[in-house]
This record gives sequence, C-alpha cells and structure tokens, in this order.
Amino acid sequence: MKIKKVLVSQPKPTSEKSPYYDIAEKYGVKIDFRPFIKVESLSAKEFRQQKVSILDYTAIVFTSRHAIDHFFHLCTEMRVTIPETMKYFCVTEAIALYIQKYVQYRKRKIFFGNTGKFDDLMPAITKHKTEKYLVPMSDVHTDEIKNQLDKCKVKHTEVVMYRTVSNDFRPDEAFDYDMLVFFSPAGVSSLQKNFPNFEQKDIKIGTFGATTAQAVRDAGLRLDLEAPSVQAPSMTAALDMFIKENNKEK
Repeated sequence: MKIKKVLVSQPKPTSEKSPYYDIAEKYGVKIDFRPFIKVESLSAKEFRQQKVSILDYTAIVFTSRHAIDHFFHLCTEMRVTIPETMKYFCVTEAIALYIQKYVQYRKRKIFFGNTGKFDDLMPAITKHKTEKYLVPMSDVHTDEIKNQLDKCKVKHTEVVMYRTVSNDFRPDEAFDYDMLVFFSPAGVSSLQKNFPNFEQKDIKIGTFGATTAQAVRDAGLRLDLEAPSVQAPSMTAALDMFIKENNKEK
C-alpha cells in the first residue's frame, strides 16, 4: 500500500524550510503534525504538597525550556519573587539564553554546558558546591541527575513542576493515516489511550529513538521504520528513504 498521508506526532515546524515539507512535495504525500502528548504545569496546590520552598535554594538546574517555563509559571502563580542573587545552571547555552524570557541575563549568574549532557555541566556545579540546588523536573524522569549530584555530595532537591499528558483526539477528528511517526514512549501510550481498539493492519509505524521503538513492540504493534541509523541519522532522512522505497511502482 502506497503511503499518501503521514501523521508526525510533533508540533508543526516553525520554518517553511523544514525537510518534512520537501518530503511532502517530492513524493506527493500529505504530512500532518499533531502531538500525541502535551506538557502542563502542576497547580500551585499540587506543587505545595511536595513541601518544597523555592526561596530555600540559591541555585536552579534547568535541563529544558519546559523546565524554565513551568518553573517561572509556578513562581508567578504562587507570587514568589526570585532574588537577583539566584544562580542558574543549564545543560546547553540555548537553554541558558531562553532564561532571558523571564529574567535579566547576567552571565556571571548563568552557567551552561556545551554538549547537552548533564555530566558536562557537573564541573560548573561542583565549582559552586556551597550552593543549595533545586532541580525542576517532569513527572517522568530518570535518576541520572540525582545520582550524579549525590556522588559529588552536592546539596540538592528534585521537584516535579510539570507533567506529560495525553493530547486527546476529538471525536470529530479524522484518523485516516497510512503512517504514524512517534518520538516518545508517551506518544505510543497516548495512541493506545485514544484508540483502545486500534488495529494496525497496513498502517506503517516509524519511531525515533530506542525507547520509543521498544514501546511500539511492547504494545504488540509492528515497527516498520526505526531511526536513527547509520544511513539515516535524522527522522526526516529515514522517512525520505522509507517512502521512496515503499511507494516504488511494484
């Protein structure tokens, strides 16, 4: 069966130069962008149940823009004014620059890593070992950060400030795709929640990342395209190759 309509479970690209649009034009395929999941803040009441006082801390660790948005959203909701002395530690420079949306950017109080990996940020954190660190997190997270901070005997507290939830489909929303593309296990869970009687049949499923691929298999579904690979390091490269091969005249 030829692929004519693809659902990519991510927000629509902001740039018109996205490779997805090139693929759509090249193969005459319709590509819809529709996240299966969304991120939302905890309410002030839910946050307070964790018994964490933000102003008890002198430094914040940010691992994503989501963490920044939801941290400052909760501070506003709870009328917490962050002192100018607060230090911020971010896993990348892009995340560090995003803080400007909420506070005046002062390089001496904002530190960042270069690779996006948390262990690359650890030298900056250990250099400021006397600080008391707060780490805003999602409800779904690993212990990687906690373990590294514990290992270096850094005073810290992880706190859940936002959660990943299913972005439910409306009853009148069409679901007539030849291919579905997922980027997280939560997206696969959302598919099952929205369509408990989902039958794959000829529908192709593509994934990015090993954990997402495993989630598809665990759900008892057939995985047709797994990225990244040596030949296709990005999802768009993999999708291009897959559609080209699949839509060949038999």
